[in-house]
Amino acid sequence: MQLVIQRVREASVTVSDQEIARIGPGVVVFVGFTAADQPTDFPHVAQMLVQLRVFDDANGRLNRSLAEIGGEVLVVPEITLVASLTKGLRPSFDTAAPPELARRLFDAFVHALQTVYPNVAAGVFQAHMVVRLANDGPVTLVTGSPPLTA
Repeated sequence: MQLVIQRVREASVTVSDQEIARIGPGVVVFVGFTAADQPTDFPHVAQMLVQLRVFDDANGRLNRSLAEIGGEVLVVPEITLVASLTKGLRPSFDTAAPPELARRLFDAFVHALQTVYPNVAAGVFQAHMVVRLANDGPVTLVTGSPPLTA
């Protein structure tokens, strides 16, 4: 699993000229899955995302969590996060989860987030999406397997 987490002022996802998701202040989580990823890890990752201190406190320090500010989450599936460039200039997706498995993993990940936090929206798996976001800070974190640890 690879994650890119961006603190945003707002974000949206459009598919076929239809806006299907929009959030205000919060985080956009781009996520890609490998065949080795296990849904049993998702509750822990979801809890960490909700508690991750990436929002400013009164002193301008990254000291407040998504839950503390009442922010929103937009989860966007992105296979390119697990691509490899070790075989030349064309990305290789040999380690990516096959589409059917990746869809189940994405759905399970979104469900895990929705179980621990109410303000979760999601992009569309295997759709051509236009993602618009206003990165705030900018604050961007990149993490991968193994999942986030406390």
